[in-house]
Amino acid sequence: MNNRIDDERLEFLYRGILTLDTVEDCRRFFEDLCTPSELLEMSRRMQAAKMLKNNMVYTEIAAETGLSTATISRVNRCLKYNDGGYVKVLDDLDRVYRKK
Repeated sequence: MNNRIDDERLEFLYRGILTLDTVEDCRRFFEDLCTPSELLEMSRRMQAAKMLKNNMVYTEIAAETGLSTATISRVNRCLKYNDGGYVKVLDDLDRVYRKK
């Protein structure tokens, strides 16, 4: 597939996500968009990112989330070396829920 088409499709998806206002809107959209297995996998990765940020070790994370150490390692690489997607979301969640 042409990268430009993929970029346009991804941008359409990202812009669609940005229109969601509430957790309930997100739940309904992602339940339509993803299979239950895909949602579970994404939620496990988010949990692993949070646990890694809190300095938990791979074995504890694997036991609690059910993720493989290879997947945990990938999440860890993203936390340390990628564009900061996990870090931004985790920091924003921390900031929002610390206020409450």
